[in-house]
Amino acid sequence: MASGENSIVMDFFAGSATTAHAVMELNSEDGGNRKFILTQIPEPCDIDSEAFKAGYANIAELSKERIRRAGKKVLSEQCRENWHKDIGFRVLKVDSSNMAEAFYNPDTISQDLLSSQVDNVRTDRTSEDLLFQVMLDWGVNLALPITKKAIVGHDVFFVDGNALAACFDKSGSIDEAFVKELTKQTATACSIPRCRVQGQCRQDQRRADFQVAVARHRSQVHLRSWR
Repeated sequence: MASGENSIVMDFFAGSATTAHAVMELNSEDGGNRKFILTQIPEPCDIDSEAFKAGYANIAELSKERIRRAGKKVLSEQCRENWHKDIGFRVLKVDSSNMAEAFYNPDTISQDLLSSQVDNVRTDRTSEDLLFQVMLDWGVNLALPITKKAIVGHDVFFVDGNALAACFDKSGSIDEAFVKELTKQTATACSIPRCRVQGQCRQDQRRADFQVAVARHRSQVHLRSWR
């Protein structure tokens, strides 16, 4: 397999993740910055297999554990001096949309059903789920580093410092104080003073107030609200 130092190596049948192991080993030897993308369905392990006996119910779980152990092993051995020693990986699973079902036969709609559509995000979804959907929608690299900070009582995700800032607040309490502090954070934390904000505002007035506050503080912030 030919691979440059910055290649992305793909394996659509991950199995026990030998490809990921090999990529990390090669990086450690020549100081490369190769990345890997592995896919593996959660195929059940045979009940008589050593993997099943060791507690791994499916091959995908075995793949993840192999990558963890391989990374630790690579770091425990001699590495090229200028290698960044990045052995991290991120696990993403294919799922349905984060948005609740919004298509119904008119004959089946009731008043209770209409009131349930005020918040159209599925109840079992987390802020992280919404964040990755936004990253996909906006074409943001899913492998970028993510940090979370509390700003005026609201959790805000920062992707790669300035690629994306996202706040998913269900209370509708995003206000000018929050915008002020957010603009301070983006002005000091971002190498390029531009930040996208995904705020969740329940009411049109809240959204309008947020836009006015952003304009007042001259921030290059783009508001999109989850409704």
